[in-house]
Amino acid sequence: MPILELRSVSKHFGAIHALNEVDLELESGEVLGLMGDNGAGKSTLVKVIAGNYPPTHGEIRIGGESVHFHRPVEAREKGVEVVYQDLALCDNLSAAANVFLGREIKRGAGPLRWLDHKAMARRAGDLFKELKSETRPRDLVRQMSGGQRQAVAIARTRLSKARMVLMDEPTAAISVRQVAEVLDLIRRLRDAGLAIILISHRMPDVFAVADRVMVMRRGRKVADKPIKSTTPEEVTGLITGAIHAA
Repeated sequence: MPILELRSVSKHFGAIHALNEVDLELESGEVLGLMGDNGAGKSTLVKVIAGNYPPTHGEIRIGGESVHFHRPVEAREKGVEVVYQDLALCDNLSAAANVFLGREIKRGAGPLRWLDHKAMARRAGDLFKELKSETRPRDLVRQMSGGQRQAVAIARTRLSKARMVLMDEPTAAISVRQVAEVLDLIRRLRDAGLAIILISHRMPDVFAVADRVMVMRRGRKVADKPIKSTTPEEVTGLITGAIHAA
């Protein structure tokens, strides 16, 4: 059974049809590369799955259960985690503090409660080891490389019982070495059994880690193919409209 199913999902903003009748299936342990030009509907699709926008019509099913999200927290409760392009990190806080931001571990009872910094640092350290990242729990985010920042954002998704991770341009604006680190992180999430949707404009990254590629154009799905059954040239043609569908 697919972990995620979309059936004829559309999203309209007045006269603007950002998504039109999109179908999608995603299995656990699978990486789906989501590609398309600016305005193709990629980010809108992810925000619908993540509970930022309710679909205008259509159905979303997670683990075979029909769901209706009105807030992101409701999607998170069903195992949907998102790593946004801006990462939503606080530069003045440590890696551990960012991992637990909004989900802090506390000690004490009633009004006498305080943050358990040692427990959070210990758990964050375990997560970084699991991800094989060199990031250290007490390092300040403002001193980190782009790859380390991605590790912090990805570690945050591992706090909960995530079933899928939606990643928006995780390799944008970082060095070649850091790109390799982030792609390794994606592989480790996949190997842990998570389903991943990877939004990217970088063709080599999608072909390096994705099992399938889905191409959107003007709010519609124009292709959904195994990576082994397509080429960068075909995907480029689908994105630009030189190839209408595949």
